[in-house]
Amino acid sequence: MRALPLAAFLCFTAFAGAARAEEPVQAAQGLIEQQIQAFLHNDAAAAYSFAAPGIKALFPDQNSFFAMVKKNYEPVYHPGNYAFGKSRAIDNGAVVYQEVLITGTDDKSWTAIYQINRQPDGSYKINGVQILRNTTSEGI
Repeated sequence: MRALPLAAFLCFTAFAGAARAEEPVQAAQGLIEQQIQAFLHNDAAAAYSFAAPGIKALFPDQNSFFAMVKKNYEPVYHPGNYAFGKSRAIDNGAVVYQEVLITGTDDKSWTAIYQINRQPDGSYKINGVQILRNTTSEGI
């Protein structure tokens, strides 16, 4: 009889650990989703609010940030379609790399790799995006 409660406890512990490991990835994906929605609605203030302090130091106001994204990250700014690909959380979730597979409005395929950093207050912010033109996943 003792084996059953122990097995249930071990299963619960393993599940809880897996759930905690997913939290940074889920937070990163939610952040990316919200920023893409802000871009799609031309909401510069909301899009800028997801940028990490280092990005805000380079682009000290929402208008300069929004102009840079429009010019250099068109597939992210207005994706035709997108889906989350591979992800990796490192340093206990302090940094998350998230692949986003994008089909642009011109039907070209792109991979955007986001770097998301946990901030001192526990929130996550986008610290950078690398975008690659391709037709298949490059992985992380």
